[in-house]
Amino acid sequence: MKKKVLSIILSLSMLLAACGSSGAPAPATSTVEPTGTESSATDTSQANPGIKVEKELFDVEITVPADFVGDSTQEDLDKICQEHGYKSITLNDDGSATYVMTKSQHKAAMDEMAASIRSSLEEMANSEDYPDYTSVTVNDDFTSYTVTTKATELGLGDSFVVFGFYLYSGMYAAFDGNEIDNVHVDFVNADTGEIIHSADSSDMAK
Repeated sequence: MKKKVLSIILSLSMLLAACGSSGAPAPATSTVEPTGTESSATDTSQANPGIKVEKELFDVEITVPADFVGDSTQEDLDKICQEHGYKSITLNDDGSATYVMTKSQHKAAMDEMAASIRSSLEEMANSEDYPDYTSVTVNDDFTSYTVTTKATELGLGDSFVVFGFYLYSGMYAAFDGNEIDNVHVDFVNADTGEIIHSADSSDMAK
């Protein structure tokens, strides 16, 4: 699960690079800097440090931290722009990078991120790592997960799964420019339909 989480985080940052930009920012009409549940030791904001989203009239401006940019130079980012016909991706003085894209491009990126996460969840069911899982589903805004399992009680590995879900949701919310107060996870027995365990990211602060 840890490898899957890291893979998703890296793929999400790469998806942003594929979105590019559509020109200079329009006058800002809204700004969202996702923070999640700030008091939680493992809150969803820990999955998206420093990601800032400004939703404007026609465009969406996203600034990702230096860790997402890596060793990329402005020349590297310019090449991405040239390859995809973008106008600008700006490497900032602190190592972060700012992307400007149309709202339709942003929606397409979010749709691709959502598909990537859902694909990873589907692969968990009946896998070698999670043979007891018969299905793993999530709601539209990635705030509620349901794991259907043949197990009758929670195992040690399931706690890592829960944390992974919190990371998925935190990353998705960050790039979408939203805040989420809680991510809920239910483990349901496949034979009885009973909930054998529930977890909430908001409880981590307690």
